[in-house]
Amino acid sequence: MRAEPADPHVERPKGLRGKLRALYYGETRSAVRFRLSVISIDLLLIVFFIVTPLIRDDPRFLTADYIIACIVALDILARGYASPHFGRWLRQNGLLDLVVLITLLFPLSLSNFAFLRILRLWSLFHSDFFWDTVARRWDNTRWEDLTKVIATLVTYLFIVTGVVYALYARKVDDIDTYVDALYFTVTTVTTTGFGDITLPGATGKLISIAIMITGITLFVRLAQTVMRPNKVRFTCPTCGLMRHDPDAVYCKACATLLNIPNDED
Repeated sequence: MRAEPADPHVERPKGLRGKLRALYYGETRSAVRFRLSVISIDLLLIVFFIVTPLIRDDPRFLTADYIIACIVALDILARGYASPHFGRWLRQNGLLDLVVLITLLFPLSLSNFAFLRILRLWSLFHSDFFWDTVARRWDNTRWEDLTKVIATLVTYLFIVTGVVYALYARKVDDIDTYVDALYFTVTTVTTTGFGDITLPGATGKLISIAIMITGITLFVRLAQTVMRPNKVRFTCPTCGLMRHDPDAVYCKACATLLNIPNDED
């Protein structure tokens, strides 16, 4: 198929900010490919963060850590500079990414806070950057809600595991490795409670209670998202109701005629 000539009336992005904004927010094929590459790198970084406790003693770990720190720093600078609403970007994702970057820049002195790097997982799956690029077909659907809830639950599990490992590793019997801390977290969150690993003292009991209550809340939220009837997000122009049945013709709140787009090509 012969490519169409470029429209001479379309203004090309000018300057570094314009080019970055076109890549991060544009609709061209090159922009989409660029964002897919960024997301692929993000996923690889998340895998690295998850396995970090298992490879921390490897002599090549620090080299990999600083290389990843440079990549994350460049990404943060580029996203912040390209963002048309810097304050909103900073509140939604920027601050979390800065926390991740700080733990990467000081891996030895902040080793006990390395578990905060998993916040990158939450940040990725809660960002419009991801849903507008990879999962546009499922944007504003129950699949988006379900993915966000699962990402929140997984992030919570790894953060709690990191806290338990930082506070009790090699100080409590049977918590010697990161896997031991993860095992304790999962059994506590699911209220299985085998009892083979317990946290000592009143502080340990309070931490266990907090883990159970918060974990149950997240599991209930997950169950609600799975069981909730399928709805589509479409703002009613009259009353502002956002959730409607997929085949709704009229708004059930104010009876306004709707024009909900479908997924058919």
